Amino acid sequence: MFRKAAVTTVSNGNYLQGQTNGRLPSMDSGQPAQEGKVVLKKKVTLLRGISIIIGTIIGAGIFISPKGILKNTGSVGMSLTVWTVCGILSLFGALCYAELGTCIKKSGGHYTYILEAFGPLPAFVRVWVELLIIRPAATAVISLAFGRYILEPFFMQCEIPELAIKLITAVGITLVMVLNSTSVSWSARIQIFLTFCKLVAILIIIVPGVIQLIKGETQHFKNAFAGNDASVMGLPLAFYSGMYAYSGWFYLNFVTEEVENPEKNIPLAICISMIIVTVGYVLTNVAYFTTISAGELLLSKAVAVVSYRRKIQSYVPAAVVFVDIFLFSGEKNQGTCPIRMFFVASREGHLPEILSMIHVRKHTPLPAVIVLHPLTMIMLFNGDLYSLLNFLSFARWLFIGLVVAGLIYLRYKRPDMPRPFKVPLFIPALFSFTCLFMVALSLYSDPVNTGIGFAITLTGVPAYYLFIVWDKKPKWFRKLLGKVTVTLQILLEVIPSEEDQKS
Repeated sequence: MFRKAAVTTVSNGNYLQGQTNGRLPSMDSGQPAQEGKVVLKKKVTLLRGISIIIGTIIGAGIFISPKGILKNTGSVGMSLTVWTVCGILSLFGALCYAELGTCIKKSGGHYTYILEAFGPLPAFVRVWVELLIIRPAATAVISLAFGRYILEPFFMQCEIPELAIKLITAVGITLVMVLNSTSVSWSARIQIFLTFCKLVAILIIIVPGVIQLIKGETQHFKNAFAGNDASVMGLPLAFYSGMYAYSGWFYLNFVTEEVENPEKNIPLAICISMIIVTVGYVLTNVAYFTTISAGELLLSKAVAVVSYRRKIQSYVPAAVVFVDIFLFSGEKNQGTCPIRMFFVASREGHLPEILSMIHVRKHTPLPAVIVLHPLTMIMLFNGDLYSLLNFLSFARWLFIGLVVAGLIYLRYKRPDMPRPFKVPLFIPALFSFTCLFMVALSLYSDPVNTGIGFAITLTGVPAYYLFIVWDKKPKWFRKLLGKVTVTLQILLEVIPSEEDQKS
């Protein structure tokens, strides 16, 4: 169903030089294919790579996780320790992905590495869950937060209508889709700008906090480790909140094929980004505690807004603006990088062929961008997305742990594989153990929700055998699929990439 191309179409030109002479298919054309190549342009520089990682990590987590970490650690000092350790642990995971990204120079992130290490079945299950549930739901949730903060200044005295939030959210999701499908260059410029705005917003919190410390405002740090004792179950949950805040360090690996000089730029971008984010997160939390106490933080529903209100008395709306910048950038990255996973999975035959095609002029994987839009809209207007994310939250860490375990496996399975960047073995061992520990903890602490999520994930197994392994599908079905593919190629003006033509 997903393996054979309906029509072979090629382009005479060089995308790296920005030249295209692509030929779209004709419904009744019998002309033979011409030689040529169409590839994704290498537009991800070191600066762009840093902006992808920082722009993805810094987001909703810095608003949500401080309360969860403090609640489960019981003291200011221990919460700051957890923030630091989570940053180091995330750096370990990022370094593991840096090794994988430099020795397996293919886009697709988790999917590609699982495919290389463990084969097609677990790789298909990973992309199946990502496509149908995780990515649309994650995009819709962060977009709903964006929509709420956009409308907040207009509904200061009353509750915001739920329909209004969803409508403005739908507009934001559509805008992101248009940006991601219009131009690689414009998308990169916007992402760098949004990342810059995020860092400015973080500095607006940090700088007044440092000034407060210099002035001697340290009352909330006295007896920093005094308070409620952290329970055995509480500390792992605190780390879970911290790792959520740092999640996003793996996004650059989705676009490996578009990174200039990946052997150098991928490890460098990851190291620079993680150092900036870890220092920024710890200092941000220190700044929070210069203005609000631990008790006030636990009672607050929006710690960043409360902090802004204390520091910038008459400019509280500025907090809303900066939160919107945070969330819009995160929303944009939710659509920018994971679509490359779908692009690569299609190229490998695990998703319909149309998803691996590139626009003949804009050089973007347009079909892969578009396919997420209706799925996200369906989730946006139906049900509680937060519970849906809880069902599938364990899947992210399960598969990330599997990926890093695959790094260890590849060390023994393929010892001669070129590895321009190599991490000490204890780093992937420690990180994969931590991921699997968090997965086991979630199964123990919330068996119902995680059990449902596990069941949804398992639906990928019969789907794999139905759509991929079973090759005796009816002739009329294969013919219909071919016609649909040709029609979509004509409507979207897309043609196969160079890799499709080689395969």
